Amino acid sequence: MADIEGAAVPERLLITRTTADGGVSLVTVTGEVDLDGSGQLLDVLLSCVQTAPGTVVDFSEVHFLDSSGINVLIAAHRAAESRGVWFRLAAPRQGVLRVLQLVGVDTLIVCHPTVEEALTA
Repeated sequence: MADIEGAAVPERLLITRTTADGGVSLVTVTGEVDLDGSGQLLDVLLSCVQTAPGTVVDFSEVHFLDSSGINVLIAAHRAAESRGVWFRLAAPRQGVLRVLQLVGVDTLIVCHPTVEEALTA
């Protein structure tokens, strides 16, 4: 992987974008995805879906996800669909996965158990 770009938002959230094989964007999110950082995350994800053939969002280090974060994921997914590129979630922790399941996001956005599976699916 190469081409690393990081975006630090409030201390509770770190967003890192890398480019994987084939130009796929891998966005690694660490911390809490809430109202404070959701705008920055949306900017990064929309940039990815506008420039890459596909985007994987690594949620393995996300400890908290609120409704603003859910809305960001849905908006990015819709933007990817409208552009004809794919958008996948990878490795959400059990608590975050439960939230995604409760609101039905897991039926809208493909969630893979690992980053590797999301990249190669």
